[in-house]
Amino acid sequence: MTRRRFLHLFGAGTLATAAALTGCKNDRKDGVADDYSSQTEPPVGKMTYRKNPKTGQEVSLLGYGMMRLPTDATASSRESDAPIAQETVNRLVDYAIEHGVNYFDTSPAYCKGLSERSTGIALSRHKRDSYYVATKLSNFSPETWTREESIKMYRTSFKELQVDYIDYYLLHGIGMGGMEALRGRYLDNGILDFLMEERQAGRIRNLGFSYHGDVAVFDYLLSQHDKYKWDFVQIELNYLDWEYADEINPRNTDAVYLYGELHKRGIPAVIMEPLLGGRLANIPQYLAVEMKRRRPEKSVASWAFRYAGTPDGVLTVLSGMTYMEHLKDNLLSYCPLEPVSKEESDFLHDVAEKIVGLETIPCNDCKYCMPCPYGVDIPAIFVHYNKCKNEGRLPRNAKDEEYGRLRRDYLIGLDRSVPRLRQAAHCIGCGQCESHCPQNIRIPHELRIIDKYVERLRQGLEE
Repeated sequence: MTRRRFLHLFGAGTLATAAALTGCKNDRKDGVADDYSSQTEPPVGKMTYRKNPKTGQEVSLLGYGMMRLPTDATASSRESDAPIAQETVNRLVDYAIEHGVNYFDTSPAYCKGLSERSTGIALSRHKRDSYYVATKLSNFSPETWTREESIKMYRTSFKELQVDYIDYYLLHGIGMGGMEALRGRYLDNGILDFLMEERQAGRIRNLGFSYHGDVAVFDYLLSQHDKYKWDFVQIELNYLDWEYADEINPRNTDAVYLYGELHKRGIPAVIMEPLLGGRLANIPQYLAVEMKRRRPEKSVASWAFRYAGTPDGVLTVLSGMTYMEHLKDNLLSYCPLEPVSKEESDFLHDVAEKIVGLETIPCNDCKYCMPCPYGVDIPAIFVHYNKCKNEGRLPRNAKDEEYGRLRRDYLIGLDRSVPRLRQAAHCIGCGQCESHCPQNIRIPHELRIIDKYVERLRQGLEE
């Protein structure tokens, strides 16, 4: 797609109506980047809203993703058994609603199955007509593909969320497992027909799907739009995935195609991963400096949020906001939205091109691959590697005068982030994780490469 076509799709003229990562070094105990140290208070009453074309309801451009909720564990603990910090969740939700956020997205699969319950507790303290709740049929494992188990999961969501209707309901992770999984999860068992009946009865107000993986499944469901009448579709969109998703991973599909297919059918797009799991908030320092030069008072993350919110076919942009700093920063980006200009979009495409050259592992820290049956903390290993590579802190050449310090920093940071028994050396290559990865990462392959790399570092050998 040409940039002229890009700007046409983004419809700048029509818009007038308009996570924290652990790294090699981080001095903040809560893991929040220093980018928020001079943060201002977001205004009340300035949220940008988009109209649902089916209902006419105004949906906040910022949606709250309830996927990475705060826990009572320390920030360095990953995959712990610590409970969700419900009082903190309540405060975050209250603040979000006060500042105009009205879309909250959850799933039976999030936060070890506890996200829906926590979301329901927080939202039930507010008037039902003050928020829209989205959840999903997350029947990933074959034992939940039966009609009985899928309907049980569906009905449990109502109980956990404490609602008698669901505003936005999704088939979760369409494309993972290809057409075979689509048929097994939703078609052959009659579940999609059941959900359409539930929509007709009013217990589902809007029916859609979230897409990852095999684009043939995405294309098939859109080809059946006249039959299913999709009310919305959730896709991954950010300035890196817009044109470079397939270069990061050949099995992924560029967002420009996904958005374009929805836009021409008039199907609203709900956006996930505007920051790619935090990666676009932790870009290489020299690129971050250029962003700061252009907008000194704004965070690096704000560029990605403005980009994701600019297309006129976007209904809402989801963000998993674990800390108040994240919530406030995203509110500042959308209260109100300042759409990206042509010059800014060109700049971000140049940034994306430079990031692609880094060849990092396209992990979003979504944890769909977890738990590993052998205890390997897959996302933590990838996050640490990507963070160090983005910062130019990977030890490469033993003859480099900085090699010893970088080698020590990498290994100490790895051991702090991931206990030894959960590191890549303990992967046996069973492949159970790979089919669950929305980014189609060859996980055992990448873990083997990292394991060999770490072993060389431990032995003091150059790569």
